[in-house]
Amino acid sequence: MSDSSQPFEEAPHNPPAFPPFETASSKRVYDSPWCGLRRDEVVLPNGRLQEYHVFEIADAVVTVPIRSDGSIVMVGQYRYPHGRTHWEFPAGRINEGEDPAEAARRELREETGHSAGKLVPLPGFYPTNGISAHYAHAYVALDCAPEGELELDDSEQLIVRVFAQAEAEALLDAGLLADAFTALPLLYYLRGAFKS
Repeated sequence: MSDSSQPFEEAPHNPPAFPPFETASSKRVYDSPWCGLRRDEVVLPNGRLQEYHVFEIADAVVTVPIRSDGSIVMVGQYRYPHGRTHWEFPAGRINEGEDPAEAARRELREETGHSAGKLVPLPGFYPTNGISAHYAHAYVALDCAPEGELELDDSEQLIVRVFAQAEAEALLDAGLLADAFTALPLLYYLRGAFKS
């Protein structure tokens, strides 16, 4: 793990902002309690119109659970869209009006049965920013300890496993963490991108 005392201010700044596209029209294509889709027509810098489809989904949280001995808790979870089961960190949507940190604690408890002694923010990220403004708030949960039973939704199929940090690093280095909500926060944690 790198020295976490290095200030983030030393990093290069984002590029200069481009002017946003003007929206000529916007039409709802699909809505459900889970997601929405809209079709926008935007005015490009050259004046031409272009269709842009935007996927709408509530912001999410993901938590890197660290136990007091430095081991890392993950869940093996089945994902219907691609049919695979792989290792992930507890993650989920933020309920309307819910604070992201409270959502992180809730997901940690529901999916791993653990509670956090301390929750520390990691850098967040846009997992699909080419098609959505969906944002993921990331945290490291320090001094995690088992607290109770899992509280799973009917569609959730998962198992809980505790990994030594070296095992988690090996999964990352081998490219076996295919879930971006897992690989990126683990990398941030291992690189010390947080202040405890």
